[in-house]
Order: sequence, then structure tokens, then C-alpha cells
Amino acid sequence: MEARKRIALVAHDAKKNDLIHWVKANADALAPHVFWATGTTGKRIKEACPQMDITLMKSGPLGGDQQIGARIADGGIDILIFFTDALSPHPHESDVRALTRLSTLYNVVMATNRATADFIVRSPYFAERYEAPTGGGDGEPGT
Repeated sequence: MEARKRIALVAHDAKKNDLIHWVKANADALAPHVFWATGTTGKRIKEACPQMDITLMKSGPLGGDQQIGARIADGGIDILIFFTDALSPHPHESDVRALTRLSTLYNVVMATNRATADFIVRSPYFAERYEAPTGGGDGEPGT
């Protein structure tokens, strides 16, 4: 993973304002990186932070989650920041589960809430090149 991270930004409707506030609060740390976002979330972030270069996908329920998932599967996303609303039902829940499953499968760094997202941007690896250790499947850490 290069020093310039490829970051996907996604938020359920009830969490869009939280994500926008988080982006604004971390604007300096986020500035060197490149972003993709689902439609409505990305548009709202662009309005609040016009200096950010964000590639917009479709809205989540219209295929945006799947577009982000495809980028993950192709190795095009390093970090997924997905502020989820755990208290509301979502008609595209299967797409949401697929997106988080792909993030896990492809070893993508993932935050589903502000606390985890804060830890990510404050990690020394956030602004540096990072090579994930590879393990042998025997429980021992990789090299």
C-alpha cells in the first residue's frame, strides 16, 4: 500500500452528517489522498469540502456499493470508511454485507464508525507506505 492511499467514503443516510463532520475535522490528514464515494455521500462531501478530489459512483442502492466493491476486488481501494447506521433497516443490505465482506477478504482497512476512522487517520501507517505481513496460516505473524 503506497503512502498516497485510495480511500472509499460511504455513509448510510442517518450517518452522512457524521461522515461530513469527520472529513472536515481531518481535512489536513486526508488532503494527500485520493477518494471515491457513493453518489449522495460524495456530493454532500464535495459541497462541504470543495477542495477534495472525489470520484463519484452511483448512489448505494442504485449500485454504488457494488461499484466500490468492484474497485476493492480489483485492488483499487486501500481504505473503506463506511459510517453505518446499525439501527435502521436498509433495502440494499445484501450489497452492504457484500462490501464489508470484500473489504475483509481483500485485507482492506475498514472503519464503520468515527472512533475507528480516527484511529486510522492517526496511525503512522496512514501517511506512509505499508506492506501487510503475510502469515503462513499457522497462527504465527508473517514477515
